[in-house]
Amino acid sequence: MRIISGIYKGRAIHPPKNLRARPTTDFAKENLFNVLNNLVDFETCDVLDLFAGTGSISYEFASRGARSVTAVEINATHYDFIRRTARELGCTSLFAVKANVFLYLKNCVKRFDVIFSDAPYDLAGSEEIISMIFEHDLLQEGGLLIFEHSRQLDFTGHSRFWQHRSYGSVQFSFFKK
Repeated sequence: MRIISGIYKGRAIHPPKNLRARPTTDFAKENLFNVLNNLVDFETCDVLDLFAGTGSISYEFASRGARSVTAVEINATHYDFIRRTARELGCTSLFAVKANVFLYLKNCVKRFDVIFSDAPYDLAGSEEIISMIFEHDLLQEGGLLIFEHSRQLDFTGHSRFWQHRSYGSVQFSFFKK
């Protein structure tokens, strides 16, 4: 796993073998950020990374100068890895939160410019994240939700759906406020 662009470009991240996360592939991540380069002003952006796993997406946003990145992860080993890696990078804009994503969203009072969700593909009810984000008004006006999912899910009928991108087995559905 590597950081693709920004101030930490080229830095390799080596998660320990005991991490059970399925990180977004470098191919999908690179293409996603190519799209985001045309949509987002990273330096004025507050980002929420749900089900952060290894922190790969969080590091990418931080490397590109995001104002703040909040990485939510319930697994203690993953949470510790994200915190340690951010510290090793010298990244002061990345904040790891050890929490259940569903409970975090119910109690969150901050609004974000970009929310990225990469729930485990087999997590029952993960698509409820989309409704929760809009019901709790967690996106700034014009904000963007990116929901990574398997090919089996289709959100084109959702009222906030904006576009879909496919990179191999990785699917991204975009929603706008």
